[in-house]
Amino acid sequence: MSGDSDCTRTSPSAGSPSDNELLPDRPKYVCSLSPDLVTKAREELQEKPEWRLRDVQALRDMVCKDYPSLGTCLDDAFLLRFLRARKFDYDRALQLLVNYHTCRRTWPEVFSNLKPSAIKPVLESGFVTVLPHRDPEGRHVVCIRPDRWTPSNYPITENIRAIYLTLEKLIQAEETQVNGIVILADYKGVSLSKASHFGPFVAKKVIGILQDGFPIRIKAVNIINEPRIFKGIFAIIKPFLKEKIANRFFLHGCDLNSLHQNIPPVILPEEYGGTAGRLDISAWNELLLASEEDFLHDFSQLVVPRDSSPHDTLVSGDAEEQQCDDSLRGMKPQLYYCY
Repeated sequence: MSGDSDCTRTSPSAGSPSDNELLPDRPKYVCSLSPDLVTKAREELQEKPEWRLRDVQALRDMVCKDYPSLGTCLDDAFLLRFLRARKFDYDRALQLLVNYHTCRRTWPEVFSNLKPSAIKPVLESGFVTVLPHRDPEGRHVVCIRPDRWTPSNYPITENIRAIYLTLEKLIQAEETQVNGIVILADYKGVSLSKASHFGPFVAKKVIGILQDGFPIRIKAVNIINEPRIFKGIFAIIKPFLKEKIANRFFLHGCDLNSLHQNIPPVILPEEYGGTAGRLDISAWNELLLASEEDFLHDFSQLVVPRDSSPHDTLVSGDAEEQQCDDSLRGMKPQLYYCY
């Protein structure tokens, strides 16, 4: 469905009858949160169940008024992701939604033909997977292993596509919208040549998506087995990180006891000193690949309008890439020094 058609047929006010009654073709939202998570959402995200649909409608009205050609899905459940990610601040949720679409339209190498079957080689390599058990806070653990990537097989953007689809799948669950996720990145065996693929242009794009362009709460990033070269990688990443996110990075080196203080051994695989058996990537791969039709349906609702520059929010990729290429030349000596 197009953003224009949605916006022309919506706009009951906050005090009007439910928009689900006025718009019968829009899926009716049914909350799947447990009572404990409803309480957590109220305390941490300022989500009030009795005002939830009113808040969603307020965001929908803002989209239709300020960005009528955004081409976004306006379903309750979809918009609710953005409200939760920004603690029900309408203005910040709207900006996040606009950024979400901006990111998708300004990086075609990542977002064109984005579906699980297109990144099957990345999944089979084990570059990214999700551990089968949640942590004590109810958060999924996304495990990223750069050493599983062979640059001659496919470009780094394929890895980013796989991570993005993994996050899209996880954020479909309301409990993940409330609890957030944890990242475990194993940098064992990452060489200078492999690290050089992650320059400032790619770093800025990826961090821009994770911080300001995707409705997910990243609660911790645990780095394990990082070599000296990681100092150079982090030097590239850090200027783009907000202080709050930077403070959620934990560098453990080879110290598994340090890792276990953040992620309990009971949910970790044997490779990381855990008791949950060997790391098995097959279950997550099967789940993601089985979601192909769901992704095709969901992404088909994100229409790229003929005029894809809502209020000049889209940035020229060429200028940004040139600026970051200049930065990369300055960063390379740091990589070699750290190596």
